[in-house]
Parts: sequence; C-alpha cells; structure tokens
Amino acid sequence: MNLDLTWRLIKGGGRKGMLGTWLTFGAVAVATALLLFAVAANFAFQARAERGAWRNPVPATTGAVAVEAQRFDFVRDQKITVIDLAALKGADPEAPPGLPRFPAPGEVWLSPALAELADELPAAELAARYPKRAGVIGDEALVYPGELVAVFGQAPDAPAMTAPRLDDWVMSRPPVKVASLAGEPSEDAVAYQWLSAIAGVLMVVPLLVFGGAAARLTVARRDRRLAALRLVGATPGQVVAMTVTEAVLVALAGALTGAVVYALSVPLLTRIEMQGGPWFAGDLLPGPLLLAGALVAVPLLVGLSAVAGLRRVVVSPLGVAKRETPPAMRIFRVLALFAALAVFPLLSRETSVTLIAIALALAFLCLNLAGPWVVGVIGRIAAKSARAPAGLLAARRLVDDPRSAWRTVSGVALTGFVAGFLGLLSPGAFEEVTGPPQLSVSVTEGKLAEVAGQARDRLKEAGVTATVEPRDKAVVAALGSSADAATLDRARTALAGLVPGHTPTTQEEGRRFGSEILADIRVGTIVVLSVSFLVAITSSGITAMSSVLDRRQTYGLLRLAGTPLEVLDKARRSETLIPLTVMGGGAILTGVFCGLPFMLGEPNVTGALTLAVCVVAGFAGVVGAGALSRPLLRSVTTDPAPRPD
Repeated sequence: MNLDLTWRLIKGGGRKGMLGTWLTFGAVAVATALLLFAVAANFAFQARAERGAWRNPVPATTGAVAVEAQRFDFVRDQKITVIDLAALKGADPEAPPGLPRFPAPGEVWLSPALAELADELPAAELAARYPKRAGVIGDEALVYPGELVAVFGQAPDAPAMTAPRLDDWVMSRPPVKVASLAGEPSEDAVAYQWLSAIAGVLMVVPLLVFGGAAARLTVARRDRRLAALRLVGATPGQVVAMTVTEAVLVALAGALTGAVVYALSVPLLTRIEMQGGPWFAGDLLPGPLLLAGALVAVPLLVGLSAVAGLRRVVVSPLGVAKRETPPAMRIFRVLALFAALAVFPLLSRETSVTLIAIALALAFLCLNLAGPWVVGVIGRIAAKSARAPAGLLAARRLVDDPRSAWRTVSGVALTGFVAGFLGLLSPGAFEEVTGPPQLSVSVTEGKLAEVAGQARDRLKEAGVTATVEPRDKAVVAALGSSADAATLDRARTALAGLVPGHTPTTQEEGRRFGSEILADIRVGTIVVLSVSFLVAITSSGITAMSSVLDRRQTYGLLRLAGTPLEVLDKARRSETLIPLTVMGGGAILTGVFCGLPFMLGEPNVTGALTLAVCVVAGFAGVVGAGALSRPLLRSVTTDPAPRPD
C-alpha cells in the first residue's frame, strides 16, 4: 500500500514533480560513481604495494633459502627495477611471482615491456646488459602495466651478491638473506598509501555530504505534501514509510546507474599515471564487497537523511503547511567547528595517518554543520543593508531557509577547503641539471684508479667519447656536449657490471624518486580537485534547480503581483553568490590553517596558482551551473495560476 501511494504521489506532482525525482536520481548517480573511484583508488594502491612486496625482502632470522638484492637501472629516461636472486647451497626456494621457477645463475628474466624495448633498441644500448635471457615475467610481479623489470639469477658467492652496496633506499638495497620471497611493502609504497588515504578523505567526505543532501532536494515541496497527508489523517509511521520508500527507491536506481558509469570509466582512469606508470584495470574495478557496500550504504544514507528531515512534518504538520519559519539554529554548530580546528596545531607529518584522516573528516563535517548557521547570519546582515528589491528578496530567502541556501554552495565551500589544504602541500620542483650528462659509479676506497682505467677502456671500445676521472668515492664519466640519449645508453651499457651491484647513473636519475613523488603529488592534487569541483558544480546546478521547483508557487505569485523576471533571477543569483563569497573564502582559509602542520617547505608559486585557479573555477562553475536554472525559473513563472503542491 505504501509503495502504491508513494508512486501515485510521485506521479501526481506532474512533469515538474518528476523533474525533482530525476534531479535526486542524477545526484545519487554522480555521488556513487565518484565515491567508488575515491574508495577504489585506496585499494588500488594497496594492490600495487602487495604485488611489489616481493622485491623488498624481509631478513631471515632462521631458515634462509636465498639471497635477494635490488637496484635501479635506466634506459631512455625510464627506470628499470633490477632484482638479483641467488639460491643458497642445498636450498630449494620458491619461484618468484611471475616466474615459473627460481632463476638459475646467469639467467635473466625480463618484463614484457623491457623485453620489447630490448628488441627495439640497438643491442649496444640495452640488450647487451642481458646476455642470457631466459623468459618473460608475468603481470603478477609488476606494479603497473608496462613496468620495466629485470630479474638476474646469481650464484650466492657471485660478486653482485657479496660486494658491499649503498643502502640508500632510493637507488639500491644491499643483499639480504631471506626465508621466503613474500617480503613487505616498501617505504615508497607505504608513502603512496599514506597519501592516498589522505586524498580519499578529501574526496569521500564531500561526496557523503553531497549524497546526504540529495535526499533533501525539493524538500519543501515534499514536506508540504506530507504535511497535508498528516492533516487528513496519515499516521507518522505512514509518512516515514512513504518517505523512506521514495528516497531509497530513487537512490538505489541512482546508485546502480553510478556503479555502471564508474565501471565504464575505468579504461579511462587506468591512463592516469602515478608511481611510475598507469594502472591495471583490475586494480580500479571495485570488488564485490566494495560494490555491495556502496549499493547498500548510499541508499541507506539517502534514506536516513530523508527521515532526519521529517521531524517538523511529524510533530507540526500545520506549521509546515502554513510555511512557518523554523526555529533558528544554535551557535553550537560553530563552536563544534572551532573545537575540531583546535586539534590541527597539535598534528605533524609524523602523526599517524589514521589520526590525520579522522581530524580531516571531523573538520569537514563540522564545516558542513556550521555552514547553515553562518548563512543565516549572512542573510540577516544582508537584509539590514539591502538597497534593492532583489537584494532584499535574496536576504530574506537566506534567513528563511539557510539550510537550503547552504546546500547550493556547500559543494564549492568544501572544495575551497580542499584547495586551501592542498595549496600548501603543492611542492615546488627540483632545480634542473644543466650541462653535458655525467655517469657516476660508486667505488670502494682504494680501487678508484683501477676502476677509472677500466671505465676508460670500456667506453673507448664502445665508441663513446668521455672524460673519466675519480671524484668523491665514485668514478665519473663526463660525456661530450653533443651526447644524445642513445649515446648515454651506450655508455651506460658499456659500464654495466663495472662495479658489481652498482649502476651507472646521472645526477638527475640519482634523485629520480624525489622528482617522481613530487610529480605524483601534483597529479594527485589535480585528481582530488577535479573530483571535488565535479561534485561542487553538479551539486550547485542540481540544488539550484531543485530550489526553483521548491518555490515555484512563490515565484509564480510574485510574477502575478508584477515582479519582473529579471528581479527574481537577480535575487536567485544573489542568494547564491552572497554566501558563496563569504563561505568560500572562509573555507579556503580553514583549509590553509589545517594544512599548515604538513607543509612541504616554503610556500611556492605552484600552491598559490592552485588556490587562484580554484577560486576562479569555483565561482565560474557555480555561476554557470546556476545559469542552467534560469530557463526553469522562466517556465515556472509563466503559469498565470500556479498550482499548489
């Protein structure tokens, strides 16, 4: 019975009533698709960390079966991960991931992309580094598609496994005796998981707020309709049941559509390069539990949000029907925000990710809680200072229904918080290395002259012109100013194995990880802000249209009373731009305050530009999204006798 009555009421609202239902459907679909992306990204980084864990060995306390070491090589400005493996005498270690068996001494296994590149380039530039290729590594051993990986089989007493290596985390990890190749996530993988968790909070909380707000679209029209039912005898239980049924059915349909949209978007999302390369589609596809959780959580959130707004309908249906102004909100909303912000000066980059994520989530939620109260204050100030009819209409609207006005600008305000927080974290760039390329190989003391002589002979034999000299516990080969990428790779191949366990690298390659993680932070910033702005603009457009539908009778009566359409449209714009200016700026400052403990050095031009672009894009997006509701405003005011809801 409730389902039948709910469906009749939805259809009874006419074409514009159904438009409100479609707006809720669209809002939930967008929120679900972006929520799946935000959560799946965290699982994707975890999957990468697990696939790469075998390269980061855990030293064996007992029962060692193999020796493992790692270093990095380069070709054409691309990083090659090189793993040296040696089975201990009498041991039978398990096969590494992606290999059919443990590599024998002298064998080399290459990833598909590296094998293809070795076949494409001249042998003197790459293939000569791998004289005995035994096969191809499977994808289960790769962090991302197209990764360049080489696995060398070594004897346990080979120089590559016994010679001392630098343990600098970035370029080389010394040989370690291991009981298995299970390993653990590397420090860089943990760092990326840390960053993805923070980014997840910055995306998920606004999405949950947006999803909850979806249940409140066209809320005034629905509340008046339900209040009328209460006045003719409907019980509170029937009102709640009808509301939940309508909200959950629309939300479930929207959530299913959002899941489909996200699944169709995965091939495009895999092209976002981070941590060295793109993504496997399986990493970004939501698992059954995540998908089921989203399809249950989103409709549940929408249903709870809809029920939470029924208090006045159930308790005072006559007041709703008469459109009485609800009681003013309490100042505790702002006090809660101040309490949440008081936590941030106590945090630092050494604080656990969990605590930082909780603090950010609380700041987000308290900002959303304080927003309507501040909008109400803004409305009262604007009403006292109004000098034109449009300004007065806008101010009275802000005072009468600050929650609805906040929903229109909340997306951009929360995005301003994200922009302010990330603006301080946007790193600068390393200074570029100028001059001819130089290859450097670390050498133990006492052998500098010997290794330098060997380097000269190898480079001469390879036809590479270079000046070789010992320098600071290393042999440095300075190539000519005319050296190109091919010459550099020929020189690198000629020097391969010169010092066992050490790779010839340039100064730029020596800080490759630092440059890579800074670039990835910038990419992550763009992704997070893109999601936030998509939520903000979608939220602004949908809530602006639903606000017009909520007040279509009021707009129609004002037009019948002679109010020009231009005045109504200007009032509609003002009730968005006035709180947006105050709340957007306040949210940005709040984000900056929360980001202070995590600054990466001094503020830089990149961060300032990020903030400036966000401010411009935010205002332009809201104005553009709001303009879409102008035709609807014209439509609802053309009826000379507006029908009551």
